[in-house]
Amino acid sequence: MSQSDIHTIGDMILNTGKVNRADMDRALEVQKQTGQKLGRILIDLGTVSEEDLRQAYSNLLNIPVWEKKKDEQYPIVEGIPKVFLVTNRVLPLKVYDSMIDVVLADPQDTMLVESITLATNKLANVYAGCEKDILTSLEATYEGEVKEQEDTASSSIEVMEDVEQLRDMASEAPVIRLVNSVLTKAIEIGASDVHLEVFERNARLRYRVDGVLRELVPPPRELYNAIISRIKIMSKLNIAEKRLPQDGRIRMKVAGKEVDLRVSIIPMSHGEGVVMRILDRSAVVLNLEKLGFNPDFLVKFRHMINKPEGMLLVTGPTGSGKTTTLYAVLCEIVSPEVKIITVEDPVEYSMEGVNQIQVNPQIELTFASGLRSILRHDPDVVLIGEIRDKETATIAIQASLTGHLVLTTLHTNDSASAFTRLMDMGIEDYLISSCVIGVLAQRLVRKICMKCREPYIPAEDVRQTVRLKEGMPLYKAKGCDECNNTGFKGRKCIAEFLVVDDAIRRLILAHRDSGEIMKEAIKRGTKNLWEDGLESVQRGETTLDELLRVSSDT
Repeated sequence: MSQSDIHTIGDMILNTGKVNRADMDRALEVQKQTGQKLGRILIDLGTVSEEDLRQAYSNLLNIPVWEKKKDEQYPIVEGIPKVFLVTNRVLPLKVYDSMIDVVLADPQDTMLVESITLATNKLANVYAGCEKDILTSLEATYEGEVKEQEDTASSSIEVMEDVEQLRDMASEAPVIRLVNSVLTKAIEIGASDVHLEVFERNARLRYRVDGVLRELVPPPRELYNAIISRIKIMSKLNIAEKRLPQDGRIRMKVAGKEVDLRVSIIPMSHGEGVVMRILDRSAVVLNLEKLGFNPDFLVKFRHMINKPEGMLLVTGPTGSGKTTTLYAVLCEIVSPEVKIITVEDPVEYSMEGVNQIQVNPQIELTFASGLRSILRHDPDVVLIGEIRDKETATIAIQASLTGHLVLTTLHTNDSASAFTRLMDMGIEDYLISSCVIGVLAQRLVRKICMKCREPYIPAEDVRQTVRLKEGMPLYKAKGCDECNNTGFKGRKCIAEFLVVDDAIRRLILAHRDSGEIMKEAIKRGTKNLWEDGLESVQRGETTLDELLRVSSDT
């Protein structure tokens, strides 16, 4: 293997000749089953030493090797707790004005390097080291410090219960900078959510990127309450209230663009947990083609959204892109000749030409009451953020029966289950069969990075499962700088669109279960989620593992 063909640590180790192809395949199979790092697996299997792995990383990334020296002293870096260093096998060596030297057992972990840069506000200069040397050095460095830090954290937490002191700390420059850097970093890497959680001795910070959570350096435990208070102040929430959930909103400008953050705070056993949903209009694709739907689906779907009346349901779990799809529909049908009114909780994006109502249960403005009122405003199209109860479902159905196109969402796993869900709410079968014109079930799968994806010929049983012609390749995620070493970049929709025709109506009226309804729909041309996803796998847009993550062979 030439040097230009070496891109991964596995390639580099193979190139040294210390591991044969059979041992590497065995290690890769273990990695697939356990999710462990490849280097750690090879060490555990006894095929390479930690020194071999360290040198392989050095050669692969062109970085220096770190050798442990007797009696060498290492700094305790403010902003990086010991638990993070131990968990991620990181040893700080030296701290400069704008740079920090660090030793990593896995120097190829770019997210880890970014986390260190974010926590210290310094550029990380990376060395390759042995895991055992890193851990023993950390223990020696933190010996006698851990108890002192715990005592300090404990006393800080007790003192910070004072509301005025919390407010003062939340207004101090270090806390403000820390919160701003966390939010800015999330927006820069395209995260959809920021998760802050607290436990007895430490805190945790995670970003959700392309539907998958990634952990970064957490904030110091002793500053956690001040950070939550800062977020509450930005969200205009009550910083003294810690017993009840609170919801708020932050609007901030990042890189010249305005971004909204939907904030949810809930009490937990060791403090308050925070999730911030990032609503970046510039990063959201409100176009049905660009959402990744298959062309044959779009033909049927566009026919439905241009009907003058009826109810169109979009189903799927939280985070499956239902709201984004409905916004894309509105963008497609909005015009001066069509009056559109929405009732949402919350209004995620303001849309030109669309009348949007924010639900507010505190003043009794619910989905049902809002829907009841807007029907007097003579809309052509009504969008209801979600059908949650019988009252909302009843009014929505009445609206669809009286000359309105109603677009809404429902929490079910597939399209056929929407009918039984409505019946469970108490809606009569004849009303469901006469007003529902179609049900779209969807999921989001990560798109494989086109720059670094790798073709492979699957095993015979896999080839038959995905119905590939002999010799036709599938693609696997590899990882590069372009995709942050994840192998994936962006997401696309896979869809299951059930059109309600006379045959489906008869099954609804006969109270048939969702399985029987789905079988009939498939006979009549509906592709289930698995079938639609397989086409994306066959085209090399995503991986089979990614499809299995969000769907099942039905």
